[in-house]
Amino acid sequence: MKIKLSELTTEQVNENSKDIDQMSTLQMIQLMNEEDEKVIEAVKSVVPSIAEATDQIYHALQQGGRLFYIGAGTSGRLGILDAAECPPTFYTPPEMVQGIIAGGNQAMFVAVEGAEDHPEGGAQDLKEKKLTAKDIVVGIAASGRTPYVIGALEYARSLGVKTIGLTCNHGSPIGKLADYSIEVIVGPEVLTGSTRLKAATAHKMVLNMFTTVSMIKMGKAYENLMIDVQPTNSKLVDRARTMLMTITGKTFEEAKKALEETNLKVKPAIVMLEAEVSYEEAVAYIDQAKGFVRKAIELAQQTNG
Repeated sequence: MKIKLSELTTEQVNENSKDIDQMSTLQMIQLMNEEDEKVIEAVKSVVPSIAEATDQIYHALQQGGRLFYIGAGTSGRLGILDAAECPPTFYTPPEMVQGIIAGGNQAMFVAVEGAEDHPEGGAQDLKEKKLTAKDIVVGIAASGRTPYVIGALEYARSLGVKTIGLTCNHGSPIGKLADYSIEVIVGPEVLTGSTRLKAATAHKMVLNMFTTVSMIKMGKAYENLMIDVQPTNSKLVDRARTMLMTITGKTFEEAKKALEETNLKVKPAIVMLEAEVSYEEAVAYIDQAKGFVRKAIELAQQTNG
């Protein structure tokens, strides 16, 4: 389906910013802030669709599948950003959540002109990932018409892979092609067609929801604490120790000792201190509880009660 670029909401002229080139710095910042407020409402209006898609992502990951984000330009960079943040935040293997951008990884830093115009490129990039029916693919495109993303979604569907379309225009080709469509209508940009602004902000918010909620549902949090965080620097080691003290009520020294015994893994340290078991036992109970700390503590206490 052919859609004229000028007909897209994301390409319309924003009447509020027509004189932006004559505004003061403060006026421009205030205007951008006011326009950004519209993003919150736009995302709120599609929360049920986001929840439905997130449940599909969680199901795929729980079954051992992978989450692929695929897009061009800013959309592709947003997917790579979210994917890259999962291992340090949730201690996930790098292959669990992956971002793919038209033009290859170099396009993350330097625009690869024309790469988004080839649907076969999107299909090929997914083929190289050895996509299977257990995986799930999120096609990201503010316009909702990017050929590269359309080709990727068509290939994914041909394998029986669940697909999600994330766009900023109503009735887009990508939205109609995907199994689950999320169309966040943020309206015209402050700079006409510059979808690195409101559209990108909206999509970053949605991607945050996808992975954060999925990981919480997989046992990566205790209360609202990131218990699967990978302590790779002194700040994160301090955070891990503080979390452990907060959750268990133990002293600094007790928390420090437990973390040393677990090689800085917070989850088994919690179970060790709460249920008074060894590191090996804590790991076994966490495995039995499928990664959920609360359940692991219950199992340990029941067994040793």
